[in-house]
Amino acid sequence: QVQLVESGGGLVQPGGSLRLSCAASGINFRLYVMGWYRQTPGKQRELVAHITYGRTPNYADSVKGRFTISRDNAKSTVSLQMDSLKPEDTAVYYCFARRSGSVDYWGQGTQVTVSS
Repeated sequence: QVQLVESGGGLVQPGGSLRLSCAASGINFRLYVMGWYRQTPGKQRELVAHITYGRTPNYADSVKGRFTISRDNAKSTVSLQMDSLKPEDTAVYYCFARRSGSVDYWGQGTQVTVSS
């Protein structure tokens, strides 16, 4: 059974930081691109960042320079360090695992709220 378990969301003031983590089980982690989407009510889901097994990261323009994605292949985890947070970063963040020829796997989502 595949599981992606997220942690680390919460409430933070503008300019603050949060770190999201996602622990994967039930998949051959090294075969998967790992990443994060986010979604707010009434808006299209946005790809925030993803990272290959070789640790090549890619970011949405809206988070470049503020967010850092990383993965620990030995522990089957992926993390998203979010700095200089803005109110517009408020969303539910979903961890995903993706590989060619397979279905995507998703975490349950974790709420991030940026507000004073």
